[in-house]
Amino acid sequence: MSWDRATLALSLLAIDPTGLGGANIRARSGPVRDAFLEALGILPAPLVKLHPAMDDETLFGGIDLTQTLQSGTLALQQGLLAGCGTAVLTMGDRCETDLAARLSLAMDDARLSTLIVLDEGADEDETPPSVLTERLAFHITLDLPVRDVGLLPDAYDIARAKRDLPSVATSTEAITTLVSLCVQLGIDSQRPALFALRAARAHAALFLRKTIEPEDIEVAAALTLAHRATQLPQQDEAEQTPEEQDAPAPSDPQDIGQLEDRVLDAVLANLPAGLLDQIGAHGAVGKGAGAGAKHRGNRRGRPKPARAGRLTGRNRLDLIATLRTAAPWQKLRNASKGHVKVLPSDFQIKQFEEKSDRLLIFTVDASGSAAMARLGEAKGAVELLLSEAYSRRDHVSLVAFRGETGETLLPPTRSLVQTKRRLAALPGGGGTPLAAGMNAAMQIAQTAKRQGMSPCIVILTDGRANIALDGRPDRPSACEDSETIAAHIRANRLESIVLDLGNRPSAFLSGLARKMDGLYVPLPRADAQKMSGAVSAALAE
Repeated sequence: MSWDRATLALSLLAIDPTGLGGANIRARSGPVRDAFLEALGILPAPLVKLHPAMDDETLFGGIDLTQTLQSGTLALQQGLLAGCGTAVLTMGDRCETDLAARLSLAMDDARLSTLIVLDEGADEDETPPSVLTERLAFHITLDLPVRDVGLLPDAYDIARAKRDLPSVATSTEAITTLVSLCVQLGIDSQRPALFALRAARAHAALFLRKTIEPEDIEVAAALTLAHRATQLPQQDEAEQTPEEQDAPAPSDPQDIGQLEDRVLDAVLANLPAGLLDQIGAHGAVGKGAGAGAKHRGNRRGRPKPARAGRLTGRNRLDLIATLRTAAPWQKLRNASKGHVKVLPSDFQIKQFEEKSDRLLIFTVDASGSAAMARLGEAKGAVELLLSEAYSRRDHVSLVAFRGETGETLLPPTRSLVQTKRRLAALPGGGGTPLAAGMNAAMQIAQTAKRQGMSPCIVILTDGRANIALDGRPDRPSACEDSETIAAHIRANRLESIVLDLGNRPSAFLSGLARKMDGLYVPLPRADAQKMSGAVSAALAE
């Protein structure tokens, strides 16, 4: 986004801060972001900086424990958001969903009118929670060099526009155009259309207009709708008659259809780079670059809000939270001054959130058909993935299927040397008991999941299953058994990736991946390096 467009969005937000909610500013720390943050002074004061690790008492207020214990009466303290004009949330990409939900609720009930989220994520998937960004009108990306930094918004023009804003008239045509545009772009929320309309009114006020003009709608739609698009507009010319297709465009410049085309062109010209490439991308549960799924614990990890509970010897008491809970009841408990009576019902247990270890279960087809085709490349790919897993401290397990059964060659381990040795000694030949291999991998995954790990089954095969689960050489039964195991894998919510090693993509393996709700990656004529890269990319989604 250019500097002028970024500062224009900030100016519109300053003109109508309550109606537009705020902005998500995606930029790494540096001189460009510092220069832009200087302009935040035009937003409603006071500006309060927030951090994702702040607790509820700090943000929203609560019991003043010290004053309560000293006076013997309940004393409350105000939080940072009390009387806050604009809140600036730093490291918004690290904001947890529970904090995002509480901030969203504060915005909905007008306790927080304007929020600026500083998104410092390095990767595309490192973004603030959507429940928060949905309530922010603008998405500002400062990916420009320092030499492009220009002037900051003029405070006098913004003050005048805020004064003139109530007198700006809104036309039915503008509302119809913006709603129709949201439908065409696949935006299913009502907020973006309202944001676009308010931004158009603010833009008109900024440029001394009493009514919304087409250029106001174009700018507003580009700033508030482009980053929310989930599809390209579909123009179905088949439903038009030849006479309608050849008809000249309406001469009336205020025609709604013509205005929609103008605004649509403005939005499409401002789509973020790579946005449409991400639409419809496969997203599996729990995937991340080398990290397992989050889960709650009671011993270690990132602190979470305490919860009421009882001491079991395996958990830890949150003393401060327990005292806060007990403080309001001291008069009823006839506690003497300077003493606190604490009952078991006051106990607050510490909660932590930690990321579980990931387990990659490599399920390798060592049958005769695979051995003749791609077993060598598959082994090489697994060795490369093993090295990456070792650097990420992932656990790995190795399952091979050939002949009549699937065999666990190596239970979950972090030993790189031992895994490579077992893989190198793996012979090839015999039938393809795909179902047996999948079943063995599923059992390992289920055990690992009960132990708190995040398993992912990686299947490398050419898909020519011909051995049933009971060991009979029966191709139809072998395929049916494989689909049954795939349904069990999906029911257990286990991650899975299917790498098709055949010379041509297999419809059977593609369907098998869908039944597992997993990812299917066809790799015809791919070497070990490309196979490894495909799996690494899939795990990073």
